[in-house]
Amino acid sequence: MTEPILRVRDLSVRYGGVLALSSVSFEVEKGSIVGLIGPNGAGKTTCIDALSGFTTPSERNPAFTCISFMNRSIDRCSPQARVRLGFARTFQSLELFDDLTVRDNLRVAAASPTWISTVTDALWPKRKTDEAVDQTLKMIGLEFHADDRPEQLSNGQRHLVAVGRALVAKPSLLLLDEPAAGLDPAETLELANLLRSLPDLGVSVLLVDHDMSLVLGVCDQVHVLDFGTVIASGTPEKIRSDPLVVSAYLGRAASEEGS
Repeated sequence: MTEPILRVRDLSVRYGGVLALSSVSFEVEKGSIVGLIGPNGAGKTTCIDALSGFTTPSERNPAFTCISFMNRSIDRCSPQARVRLGFARTFQSLELFDDLTVRDNLRVAAASPTWISTVTDALWPKRKTDEAVDQTLKMIGLEFHADDRPEQLSNGQRHLVAVGRALVAKPSLLLLDEPAAGLDPAETLELANLLRSLPDLGVSVLLVDHDMSLVLGVCDQVHVLDFGTVIASGTPEKIRSDPLVVSAYLGRAASEEGS
């Protein structure tokens, strides 16, 4: 068993009187793809928000590490600090700049401005940034669309740009929030092939999605949330046959897909 890159222990998030997450615990091993699934309102996006620093955990003991990344507590780190440590995430709304080209969308995401870079940018071209952008464009299969704007792309290609924006900074951990939403089967297959390639590139993945063919097809481990609580964890094979999961989610998802 490899060393976990991410450890989550007793993560709880409360919004007023609503407990969105209740003592959620799981791990993401280094070099793995881990799925986080559950019905709408189960707390999946809240979990991603808490891990990436956009939501503050509730009911936390200050002496207790809730979120550990590469054996370091990041409970008090800002979203920007987590990015610098190697976190990256996507959003359901994609958050693309439609007035910029695909290449420039990636350039913006690759930039990490500091007072030093402000000086060096005036003296030397950003070769490393451009190299990273070119590599990422090739990785996501959009090198021939680099000069197009997102509004000129298909829905699947727009989703790939969003993933590329997260990958261009070469993160150690990628958090994906429903990257397959609205994709057709061919586009989902293309996304699955990209995700399978990431562990070999040193990127571990936490994947949130409703597409069970994608999640169960690419993930090494899957954790199932229902009403803010982890109700099952295991391999895709175990999750497929877990009666509680089938009752709480998979049966419901299958019936919704068939309707």
